[in-house]
Amino acid sequence: MFERTGDGGAAIALDEWEATILRSLEVQMLELIGPGPGEESDDPLAALFAQGPSEAPADPALGRLFPDAYGEPGRPADPQTKAAAGEFRRYTELDLRARKREDALLVIRSLDTLGGRGGILRTSAGDCPAWLRALNDLRLTLGVRLEVTEDDEQGLYELPDDDERKPLVMAYLWFGAMQESLLEAMTG
Repeated sequence: MFERTGDGGAAIALDEWEATILRSLEVQMLELIGPGPGEESDDPLAALFAQGPSEAPADPALGRLFPDAYGEPGRPADPQTKAAAGEFRRYTELDLRARKREDALLVIRSLDTLGGRGGILRTSAGDCPAWLRALNDLRLTLGVRLEVTEDDEQGLYELPDDDERKPLVMAYLWFGAMQESLLEAMTG
């Protein structure tokens, strides 16, 4: 897992398969997040004034990555709360999507320095927060796809080997351990 380096950054030893899996899932994250409305324009003025959607995403994983700012998760909101959440989303979601894409791309580019092989991956102190956010996004997405709740997380450790969810569960748990070790490396 991640260990603190002398310059305040972090390093992790990844074998070829770990690097490949992590890179593949980050590419899939980019596809899931996709470009935001108005972000495909080459006109910088249009991009500056672009507004995002006012409705929450229909995909539950995207809903977890881009939750409503107001109201209780999973509960219907009253009209005033729904309007406030929509207004907030309209002005913030495009920037949040852009940051999530930047985080995933940073991880992909970092992994590309390994040249498709395993090895020691070093990340600077400045890049550690982006790595932490990108790992969190992967873990949240997998958690939604696996329908993980606080009550049944312990059950993930007890899945039989022939359960079709086992590979995703292993990745989910691995990302949690990576997050924890990176956070420990960042905080010294």
